[in-house]
Amino acid sequence: MAGHSKWANIRHRKAAQDAKRGKIFTKIIRELVVAAKEGGADMNDNPKLRQVVDKALGANMKRDTIDKAIARGAGAGDGENYAEKTYEGYGVGGVAVLVKCLTDNVNRTVSEVRAAFSKNGGNLGTDGSVSYLFSHQGQIVFTGAADENALLEAALEAGAEDMLATEEGGFIVQTAFVDYLSVKETLCEAGFDGAGELVMVPATKVELDREGAIKIWHLIDVLEDLDDVQEVFTNAHVSDDVLAQFGED
Repeated sequence: MAGHSKWANIRHRKAAQDAKRGKIFTKIIRELVVAAKEGGADMNDNPKLRQVVDKALGANMKRDTIDKAIARGAGAGDGENYAEKTYEGYGVGGVAVLVKCLTDNVNRTVSEVRAAFSKNGGNLGTDGSVSYLFSHQGQIVFTGAADENALLEAALEAGAEDMLATEEGGFIVQTAFVDYLSVKETLCEAGFDGAGELVMVPATKVELDREGAIKIWHLIDVLEDLDDVQEVFTNAHVSDDVLAQFGED
């Protein structure tokens, strides 16, 4: 887990800034609309919608806003035609980058994503060029003073795959993609309420120096700022020594 927590803190600060601008809410609302349109408004029969609602609640979205987005999707007509697209490419130093999008205009989206790569020292690849390096996984983060043994026992009984300690004294429970919601809900019922998300975890990582870190962060910022981009994942890794060069701001 070396470097994970500091890297995560930097990304979480970025996410918090995005939320203030309304970007994150706008993107989640689009996901809610699409999930409801594809599988209906009943979360008991629509696992994808349950996952997006969990994400929305984790971002502190009001329940009323969530319900309105679901209703909009369930009753959507021709005006709500979004396609899920994942673009793959490389950043500085050969860092693998996955860009998950929801778009109503594929030509516009691929053009914007390609431009973001080319203007920031990277290049857009073909389907399958980097996706094989990643696996879909659920992660539930516990930052409080949870009882390690009790949490580990509850996590294993719930069907989790592993549990890791963070540098701040918290824990990360890892789950298979399909088990994420059931594990999270079971742990919550047992009194362990953590912040969860579905992520793409790289099998290998590319170590970056300070200059490389700045460049890859800028590429991620540019991609995440595009309206059609929902999430960006990379296999970049920045060591504690390199992170220390940025200070503690």
